[in-house]
Amino acid sequence: MLRWLTTLALFLATPALAQAPHLEGGRLIVDGKPFLIRGGELGNSSATDRAWLKPHWQRLKTLHLNTVLAPVTWEAIEPEEGKFDFSSLDWLVEDARANDMRLVLLWFGTWKNSMSTYVPAWVKRDGKRFMRSTGKDGQPQDILSAFGKATLDSDARAFAAVMKHLKAIDGDRHTVLMVQVENEIGFLPSAREHGPLADAAFAKWRGSEEGFTAHHYARFANVVAEAGKREYRLPMYVNGAQGRPGKLPGEYPSGGPLAHLMREWKDAAPAIDMLSPDIYFPNFAGIADGYVVPGNVLFVPEANQAGDLRAPANAMRVIGKHKAIGFSPFAIEQIGDKDRLGGFYAMLEQLTPALFAAKAQDGFSPVVSFEGVVDSSPQVASMGGYRITANFVDPWTPKDKQEPGEHGAILLWLGGEDYLVAGSGVTFTFEPRVGLDLVEEGGFEDGKWVAGRRLNGDETHQGRHVRLPPGQYGIQKVRLYRY
Repeated sequence: MLRWLTTLALFLATPALAQAPHLEGGRLIVDGKPFLIRGGELGNSSATDRAWLKPHWQRLKTLHLNTVLAPVTWEAIEPEEGKFDFSSLDWLVEDARANDMRLVLLWFGTWKNSMSTYVPAWVKRDGKRFMRSTGKDGQPQDILSAFGKATLDSDARAFAAVMKHLKAIDGDRHTVLMVQVENEIGFLPSAREHGPLADAAFAKWRGSEEGFTAHHYARFANVVAEAGKREYRLPMYVNGAQGRPGKLPGEYPSGGPLAHLMREWKDAAPAIDMLSPDIYFPNFAGIADGYVVPGNVLFVPEANQAGDLRAPANAMRVIGKHKAIGFSPFAIEQIGDKDRLGGFYAMLEQLTPALFAAKAQDGFSPVVSFEGVVDSSPQVASMGGYRITANFVDPWTPKDKQEPGEHGAILLWLGGEDYLVAGSGVTFTFEPRVGLDLVEEGGFEDGKWVAGRRLNGDETHQGRHVRLPPGQYGIQKVRLYRY
C-alpha cells in the first residue's frame, strides 16, 4: 500500500511534458503560448563551423532576435550511408540555448536552391543508384531526379533520423520550433525534367508542365515530411524561390512552392503545413499577398539581404495586416545596419503581447499595417467607428532627409476610443470631427504599458495628428474624442 501511494505521489508530482510547438488557429504555439518569430536566417555555410559562428550569437541577441534559422545538411548528418553523425545538430541546439535563442531548422537534403549540392558524397558519386534528372536536350544533369526512389528513400530515412534525435535532445525543451523541408525546390533550366520515368508520367498528366513538376516535387517533399513527423511532430514548411515578372518556368525554379501552384502543393503534400515565400524582389507586397489563402499560415523565412532598409516596413505589413507568424532577413550574421532592424525588433518585442491580445479578441482584424510605397500615397482604413488616414511623407522632416518607402507602422485598436500606433515615419489623422484626448509615448514592460512623455502639444501639431517620427521606432498610446 505504501509503495502504491509513493508511486501515485510521484506521478502526481511529475509535470506532463509540454506539448511540442504547433500551429493552432493561425498561430505558432510554443509552450502553451502564441509565439511571434523575430527571425534571422544564417548564410548557407555559417552553421557548418561552431567556432566561426560563436562570436555572432551575442550580436544576434543585441538585434533582439528570438529565433535563428539555420541549415542542417544531409552530408553532415550521414557522411557514410547508414552511419549518422548528429554533432552539427547537437552543438547548434546547445549554443542556441546558451544564448536564449530558438531555432528553425532548414533541412538541406536532396535539393538546395534546385541543385543537389548538400547530399553526401556517397550519393553524389553513385549516379546509377541515385538517378540524375535529364534535361530537355536529353543530357543528364547534376541534379537528382524527383523520380528516383532510392534518393527519396534515403533522404526520408536521414530526415527521420534527424527528427528522432531532435526529439531525444529537445523534445522537452522546444529550442527548435519548426523545420523547413528541402530548400527552394524547383526545376531548372526548363519547366520539367525529362527521361524515361518523367516522360512516361507526363504522358498521363492532364495539365501544364509546371503543374506536373509541382505535383511530383510536392509528393517527394510529403514523403520526407511524413517520415520526419512519425518521429517528432513539429510544424514543417517549404520555401519558394520567386520568379521575376515576365519570366517563364525554368527561367525561375519551375514547380516550386509558389502562390500560383498552391493547389498542386496542398493536394499532393498534406504533411507540409505551410508554403512560405522567399522574397528578394521589390514587389514584396504582391508576393506576400499571394500566399494569404485559407489553410495557409503566412511565414516569411527569407526576405532580402540582412540590412535591407525596407525590411522593417515589410515585416510590419505581413505581421500587422496578414497575421504572419514571423519574418526573417537572410544572412543575418552579416548585418551592418543594426539600428534599423534591431530598433524595429526591440519595438516588436514590446508590442507582441498587445498584438496577440487583440488577435484573441478580434481575430487580428483591428490590426492594420501601413507600408510606405514608392508613390507615397496615403492609405485609409476604418476602425472603431473612425476613418483613419496614414501619410508616409513626414511633414516636419525635409524631403531630401527621408525615404518614405522605408516608413511603416502598425495601428492597433484596443477597443472604445483607445489605440496603439507603432512604427516609424507615419502620420495618422482621424475623421470625422475627432480630437486627441491623449497621446503618450511609452513602451511595455512585462506586458504592461509604461507611459513616457505626453504629446498633446507641438508633437501632435496642436491636436491635428499622431506622428511617428522617421529614423526611429516607437510606440504611442492614443485616446480619441468626438466634438
